[in-house]
Amino acid sequence: MKSAPAPLYKGQRPQSLENAHQGLPDAITMPQAVERALKFNPSLGAQESQSRSSEEGRKSARGAFGPKLGMSYTAVRQERTSSPSTTRPPELGTYSWGVEVSQPVFQGFRLLARYQKAALQADSDKAALRNAELAMTEQVQTYFLNYLRAEENVRSERDSLARLRDQLRITTAFFDVGLRPRLDVLQAEVNVSQAENLLIQAENNRDTSLAMLNTLLGLPATARAEYAGRLAHVPFNRTLEQCLETAYRQRPDLYMAARSVEIAGKEQREVQSDYYPEVEAYYNITQTGNTPDLQRAGSSDRSSRGTTWEVGARATWNVFQWGATYYADKQAGWLVSKMRYEEDNLKLTVGYEIKSKLLAVHEAQKRISVAEKGVEQAREAYNVALARYQEQVGTNFDVLDASARLTTAQASLTGAKADYLTALAQIYVAMGEFHPDLMQR
Repeated sequence: MKSAPAPLYKGQRPQSLENAHQGLPDAITMPQAVERALKFNPSLGAQESQSRSSEEGRKSARGAFGPKLGMSYTAVRQERTSSPSTTRPPELGTYSWGVEVSQPVFQGFRLLARYQKAALQADSDKAALRNAELAMTEQVQTYFLNYLRAEENVRSERDSLARLRDQLRITTAFFDVGLRPRLDVLQAEVNVSQAENLLIQAENNRDTSLAMLNTLLGLPATARAEYAGRLAHVPFNRTLEQCLETAYRQRPDLYMAARSVEIAGKEQREVQSDYYPEVEAYYNITQTGNTPDLQRAGSSDRSSRGTTWEVGARATWNVFQWGATYYADKQAGWLVSKMRYEEDNLKLTVGYEIKSKLLAVHEAQKRISVAEKGVEQAREAYNVALARYQEQVGTNFDVLDASARLTTAQASLTGAKADYLTALAQIYVAMGEFHPDLMQR
């Protein structure tokens, strides 16, 4: 049987985030960001606590196989009038102290089913923890790439603003000597204002992505963190069949679905245990007396003490319960069928998810090639338009339009690179693989 997928982070997560911001590197890379999120994000701490709780539940279920030791102490005082007087109860009351050791011999496979169910639940929660860690990895990488995309957009908008300011300076100089009309200057000023507005929006998007990234890493709002990375192109050459084979073998949610079917089966087995008798062996010893310390104290004619021991076996069997066990068994059987249908549906969903993610990778890869050519052509067109304007054979509108097209082309290239890496992060998670560094070949 395939073992439960091991969690990515080794060791218990800290209970407090007070020191999460200490020891930050000067520039956090993507692998470092993923590692810190897996260690400090509170949502993963909650999932890890659930996994550890299930493991303790498995140990508790295992303990039910062993013998039980129980003790009891009772004190009873009676008032009764009888004749002759020798039958009166003790004046100080009756006291007893007992010890019993019992060992379950057979309980209709109930104990075995409970232990197996607890063990399966512990394995399932361990896989759930790994699944949550993979999802957190994808989330951190997505926001990291969004931050890099925003940084590139800010850089592109700054370059666009610098070009428009140069064009405004050139247009103003031409206007001052009477070579260009006032309209060209006004158009250049409007475009500069629009570029400044777009730059402000781009910087706000970058700061928003930065704040979300800090939150995922468990950093407080006041923490100052710097992130470093680049939107590099990393080839991905796996086929659909290879991706599907990896996903069916490694995805934690598929493992969890299989365990859910087994858990439902054990629950049905536990219900079926009511069909059988329960047998328990026991040994007990009881001391009785008419004094609290069970010793011979008080007047000798009224003191008493006795010891009784017993060894035996008890068997109980609910022979008829008006169909309660029968219908509970049927109910549990239908739940098993439900879990199997859900497992089959999940497998189909995984196939669709893998194919859609792979198509997204191929689409973004093609867009990168097209966008690179578009940037080259847009840059050449801008240089030509600027040269024509400076030679007095082009218009101010041609330069502004070429500058805008160059900015758009740069944004398209940045978006294609970021979308490709985002799709790469998503398909790795869809296959159940842990890749903290997408740039690693």
